[in-house]
This record gives sequence, C-alpha cells and structure tokens, in this order.
Amino acid sequence: MIIKPQFKLKERENGLYLVSTPLGNLKDITLRAIEVLQQSHYILCEDTRVSKNLLDKYQIKSKLISNHKFNEKKNLVKIIEYLKSGKIISLISDAGTPGISDPGSILVNECIHNNVKIFPIPGPSAVAAAVSISGFSDKFLFCGFLKEKKNHLSNELKKFSQFENSLVFFISPKKINKIIPEIKQNFTGRKIVFCREITKMYEEYIRKNVDELELFENEPKGELTVVISEKKINKNLSEKLNESDMYIIKKMINKLSTKEIIDILSQNTKVSKKEIYNYCLKLKNEK
Repeated sequence: MIIKPQFKLKERENGLYLVSTPLGNLKDITLRAIEVLQQSHYILCEDTRVSKNLLDKYQIKSKLISNHKFNEKKNLVKIIEYLKSGKIISLISDAGTPGISDPGSILVNECIHNNVKIFPIPGPSAVAAAVSISGFSDKFLFCGFLKEKKNHLSNELKKFSQFENSLVFFISPKKINKIIPEIKQNFTGRKIVFCREITKMYEEYIRKNVDELELFENEPKGELTVVISEKKINKNLSEKLNESDMYIIKKMINKLSTKEIIDILSQNTKVSKKEIYNYCLKLKNEK
C-alpha cells in the first residue's frame, strides 16, 4: 500500500516529530502519521523488529535508529546534532503515543533546552482507549507503571486511593497477581476494568467489582491497561457545622436569603444543605 503525501513539510521545518503508532492493529494509523514518517530522514524506535512491520506495510523507507530506555541518553548528542543540521526526525514507540510511559521525555527535554522544534502527531493511545470503554468518569489520573517494591507500591496505591476521580495505570502480566490484594485493600467499593491486547486478535475487557477480585488462574498474555472507577462519595455522611461555619452564617443571616447562604456554604463545605437550612431557620426563630 502506497500513501502519496497530501502535504509537504515547510522548507526548513525540521525538528522532532512525536508520531503515535497503532496499539496492535496496523490499520489504526493516521494518514498524517504515514506522511510524516515517509518524509523523515530518521525514525527513532524502541524495537526495530516491531517498527519494521509497520514501516514495511506502508512502504516507508526512512532509516531506523534503535532508541530505547537503555541507550536513549547515549543517543542524545548524535540526535541533537542531526536536528540542528536540518534533519527531520520522528520518534515512535512500539505502540501508542511516544513519551508516555515509553522512551521520549529525555529527548523532548533536550530539544527544548536546545531550541529544537517539537511537533506532536496525535493518534492511538492505550490510556484514552481504555478510559473510553470503561464507563467510568472521564476525569482521571494516569499513574503510568506502578512502583515494583511492595512497600513503595502499598504507599503509592494508598496515596492514589485518596483521589476521587478514575485511575489508569499499566502493569505487566507477571505482576498482576501481586497487585490485586493491594487493589482490594485500597479501592473497596469501586469497579475495575482490565484491558488486554487492545485492538489485537485476542482483545479482552474484564469488568469486576474490586471487592470481588480474585487472582488470575493463568497469567494473562500481553501488557494490561487497568482502569479503576471514581470514588463514590456517600452524601449521607455529611459533616456537621463547625464554629467557623456558624459564625459565617450569623454574619450573613441579615444580609442574604437562606437560599443564598446555602449556595455559598455548599461550595466550601461538605455540610448538608438541610443542616445549613435548619441552622438558618433556628437563627431567624431566635429573633
């Protein structure tokens, strides 16, 4: 399949292009991504064998340079020299958007330091794909790969459990059973989705209540993207009016309506509207 470029990069529009590539299904690539890769002098990639499958499918002849977490620092000087000499360089990961839990951030920061232009070429993202099918709140915290040591992991999950929004993280299949007890301890009452092999032949989405989680009998294949639902706040567990709240209400009671006082207090406290109303009523009856 040959894609003819629909645009030409501007003259001297050299720089670093962060190009999103398919998560698994090679058809999930944008026309713009193909065009940029075709016009790149070099393409930085994690695993040349993985990337070659994509480039061969779309007959992209640009030269590949291996750029993974073990050599990205070593490559910096050479890549910056290429960019400053007017080369167009693309950075891709094995799957998804580069620089997000993948190599890339070190090079991006070096480009910023050297005033080298950086251009994002949007496309597939495991994070966005997982959140979109979760059914959970689209306000979420992305945690990347969690820490490995048990005590660090426990502290990290305890901290994340305090966030009220959805949570997303990556984990390898070898570590999933180690983390499940920690999830049950810290996220009781919430729901969870395990996303496996997104867009691939054995694509699977496992939906559970956290309290009902059990260990996997067999190690799942492929890296997992995990989404935990937002925290459900029990509106019946409201706070009581404190001395400060009462003082504020007393100051406002002769100047504002009860509704206005309730609206103001509700924005800054978890006290129920009913309790604020009852206190306002009490003050008015005391007059």
